[in-house]
Amino acid sequence: MVLSKTPSDDSVHSTFASRYVRTSLPRFEMLEKSIPKEAAYQMINDELMLDGNPRLNLASFVTTWMEPECDKLMMASINKNYVDMDEYPVTTELQNRCVNMIARLFNAPLKEEEIGIGVGTVGSSEAIMLAGLAFKRNWQNKRKAEGKPYDKPNIVTGANVQVCWEKFANYFEVELKQVKLSEGYYVMDPIKAVEMVDDNTICVAAILGSTLNGEFEDVKLLNDLLIEKNKQTGWDTPIHVDAASGGFIAPFIYPELEWDFRLPLVKSINVSGHKYGLVYAGIGWVIWRTKQDLPQQLIFHINYLGADQPTFTLNFSKGSSQVIAQYYQLIRLGYEGYRNVMENCRENAIVLRKGLEKTGRFNIISKDEGIPLVAFSLKDNSLHNEFEVSETLRRFGWIVPAYTMPADLQHVTVLRVVIREDFSRTLADRLVSDIVKVLHELPNAKKVEDNLMINNEKKTEIEVQRAIAEFWKKYVLARKASIC
Repeated sequence: MVLSKTPSDDSVHSTFASRYVRTSLPRFEMLEKSIPKEAAYQMINDELMLDGNPRLNLASFVTTWMEPECDKLMMASINKNYVDMDEYPVTTELQNRCVNMIARLFNAPLKEEEIGIGVGTVGSSEAIMLAGLAFKRNWQNKRKAEGKPYDKPNIVTGANVQVCWEKFANYFEVELKQVKLSEGYYVMDPIKAVEMVDDNTICVAAILGSTLNGEFEDVKLLNDLLIEKNKQTGWDTPIHVDAASGGFIAPFIYPELEWDFRLPLVKSINVSGHKYGLVYAGIGWVIWRTKQDLPQQLIFHINYLGADQPTFTLNFSKGSSQVIAQYYQLIRLGYEGYRNVMENCRENAIVLRKGLEKTGRFNIISKDEGIPLVAFSLKDNSLHNEFEVSETLRRFGWIVPAYTMPADLQHVTVLRVVIREDFSRTLADRLVSDIVKVLHELPNAKKVEDNLMINNEKKTEIEVQRAIAEFWKKYVLARKASIC
């Protein structure tokens, strides 16, 4: 559900009314009669022109470009319902192939002929819900068998987790225990996390690629500390790795990094196919270490679509296109192709970071090892802040988010640029150039604003327009003179 303001005009108007329709359309009610298909297309297309350019949306981790051949495959399968396994057995087979490829990519302990355990989801949010439910049910079953209370489960995360973890805790009645961040350390501290674990903890969630600054949490240290605590207490607290962004990065450019099923306490991993899995929005994956880690009680069997079909999803119907696109990318690129893409993203992030550092105006808070993004903040925000930089960059078409850190660090404000496959070095250079322009313009804009006040009273609209025009005329002439 999206909440938005109701526009003052409750009608939709056609740009080219004389060619298609002369009357306005109600905004929130259905028409009594049909309109020509050309008119419907034109009106929607005209409104969509006001959306941002996806290629310049540097806030999003989601893939915005795929090869034309993959686009064709997606359009050819757009009318297939992924859940109809009996009717679309090949699509089901492709999904199973993806699960097994990803399970092996994450070093699941599978024998040569053994099948990986996992499922495709709408995204990592659904994948996390499913993984969390599996942990909760396993914990409840164990507590019941031991004759202990099972009504107060909790989960331990860092305060930097994505909002879907808060949703899981809220929707499924699990206490969320969060490790607070500290100055200069913007990910979960494994030592503090293990200290918060108790006998009601269903799992500890580690993030492979924090949304805030792209940093990988130390899953190896978390695993080692948790093993020791489990030995001391007799508990068997497991780990889930939220690898939404980093799951398709670490295996290719940080292959020696231990974060996956090589660590014994990692029981499940989620990853977003629509992020660095290089598929358009609408696909995620959750993989379990073994069959025992996914309680059979959570799997439903249906037969009203044909043969007996096991299903473990929050939603029922789902398009097949993204599953097919994921399989295309896995076989099209292979290990070499994914490594090339991720290395290129990392190199472009380095180019952008160096360009920002050369300005001397920013502190870089993202790390060399992590998601290819650049998170940065102003060294001096006395004249303008990060939110003003973000807002002014939109004039150049760039969508660069500004946000504050979580609780206890709200005084730290950050700008973030996510480097995707379609973000080139040329764009990186242009972005730095535009940021420099913004940094020059903002103080001048502040001067204009100050000049618009007379005796602490706002000027009239005409006086404002004249003042702005006069200021920028002088500014441009001075710039030209300095260049000449």
